Amino acid sequence: MGKTLRTLIARNDESFSFLYQETIDALGEVTFFDPETEVPELDDIDLLYLPGGYPEKHLEALVRNEVCRKAIKDFAERGGRIQAECGGMMYLCESIVTDERLRVGASAGMGEYPMCGVLPYKISARKADRRLSLGYRRFMLDGKEYRGHEFHYTQFLGDIPKSVTQVYNAKGEPVDTPVFRYKNVLASYTHLYLVESL
Repeated sequence: MGKTLRTLIARNDESFSFLYQETIDALGEVTFFDPETEVPELDDIDLLYLPGGYPEKHLEALVRNEVCRKAIKDFAERGGRIQAECGGMMYLCESIVTDERLRVGASAGMGEYPMCGVLPYKISARKADRRLSLGYRRFMLDGKEYRGHEFHYTQFLGDIPKSVTQVYNAKGEPVDTPVFRYKNVLASYTHLYLVESL
């Protein structure tokens, strides 16, 4: 009998809320933490799962919890396995830029909110950059097929970063949704059907 996967999942009411029960059931021995208020216990886990949600609506709380952000970055740098989707991917990026001015931290007065800094990209949640990205997505990576869907209004600031694989829509047409691989981190705007890909 194989070893049970030990998974830590970011979860709260809104910023990390896009969770399916089937996904939770597929992730083995599961515990939860709230990146807005808690520090994750990362020493004895096999996977950190950062699902989608609306982190752009709770940026000050995420910025305040600097200990959590640093712990996740350190975990990634040590080779810890992380799966991050949409809002979870945004949280792993360098920062999220909005029309609102930051009231806490070293960047107070600016509209740029520092995140974990695992991925060297900036995400725009500004109204001027809002654009709906929606649809079924599919891609191959390391001989495995991943399927899921994309739904978001935020965008990468500047040029779209290079993807490690080509993503396709329901018609089999290529789309410009990037997939990132950094050490043992897999991140994308795509909400994956993890039950099929684990």
